[in-house]
Amino acid sequence: MLRNGRTTGCHHHGNHVANRYDAPMSSEAVGRYMPPVVTLDDLTAMMAEDENHRYEISPEGVVSIMPPPGYAHAIIATRLMVWLAQGGVPADRIAQAVGLRIPGRDGGVGGRIPDLVVWSKAQSDGVWLPVADVLLVVEIVSPGSEGVDTVTKRSEYAAAGIPQYWVVDQDAAQTVTMHRLDGERYVARATMPLAWVLNTSLEEHDLG
Repeated sequence: MLRNGRTTGCHHHGNHVANRYDAPMSSEAVGRYMPPVVTLDDLTAMMAEDENHRYEISPEGVVSIMPPPGYAHAIIATRLMVWLAQGGVPADRIAQAVGLRIPGRDGGVGGRIPDLVVWSKAQSDGVWLPVADVLLVVEIVSPGSEGVDTVTKRSEYAAAGIPQYWVVDQDAAQTVTMHRLDGERYVARATMPLAWVLNTSLEEHDLG
């Protein structure tokens, strides 16, 4: 059942999602075919059938279905990408909306699709990439995603050992909160408007 654009998955066993449908489907229709236990392969099949939504799953098996980002959201991601590229990060180490395989603390594996990812080196092609070489993930908060972006994903990315996690609010200043991993949790290192961030150097953020 969808609530605020999301549906939760259960934890008992069942059949997987059918690989093909007769026609492209909405998130509601895909949801009706959702198996009791959803894998990353199932998520890939769902996104192939429903190109209008982004599908993610937590390591505990909770599925999130989100609408495509709006214009303002996309422009924030583009500005950050241009800043990173102009600062010297090679294009093959920056990507928007690429799936990451997120290992959980209790052995589960989830799949998240951050708005922006920066790696320490180029990656092999794949739908769900490992987190081993990730330097930074950026999530741009959309209406309705505040809890997932600022609480749930922060805990998951910390457990996965990702060194930096930035959250960008869509307020007037487009405020960026920069979290750095300290042990097993993130500590907020700085908070500033996006315009300020774009006037800093990558070295100031250990990204150079």
